[in-house]
Amino acid sequence: MKIKNRQQTLTVLALTVVALFAADKLLLSPLTALWRQRSTQITELNKKVEEGKGMVRREKTLVERWEHMRTNTLPNNNSVAEQQLLKAFDRWAQDSHISVTSISPQWKHDADEFTTLQCRVEASGSLATLSLFLYEIEKEPMALKLETVEITSRDNEGQQLTLGLQVSGLVLTPQEQHQ
Repeated sequence: MKIKNRQQTLTVLALTVVALFAADKLLLSPLTALWRQRSTQITELNKKVEEGKGMVRREKTLVERWEHMRTNTLPNNNSVAEQQLLKAFDRWAQDSHISVTSISPQWKHDADEFTTLQCRVEASGSLATLSLFLYEIEKEPMALKLETVEITSRDNEGQQLTLGLQVSGLVLTPQEQHQ
């Protein structure tokens, strides 16, 4: 009788181990993975909600900034926009006492909502005058973005520098409203 009880006990024990293993693989592990995935998703959603609340709190500032940017874009007329930007470069060059050697404008139609006027500018001057020129561009309310800035020395002492930069001006294209 003892051997039969021992066999039954071992059988029950083996079936219990197999059942626990199956329960782990079929229930516990998938539920744990699902729990972790949901926790990660909840954390990400909470972060997005906080970002959204922050945007709602800053709505007035964001709207004012967008309105300021929108009103300071280049005109939606290619020749007028180019003329306005070239005059600005001339004004900045005179104010900073640098020598502009070339300006190469090029239009980029990136999307239906906007185009950009990219200008490659080559100029020369001292570090102080080139710094002032860059400062004048940056403080301009016009919707401009400095894409690249390259400064190289033209002499051994580094007193005469060459500035190469690419500036993009934003032109918003009005969308037709369908009624």
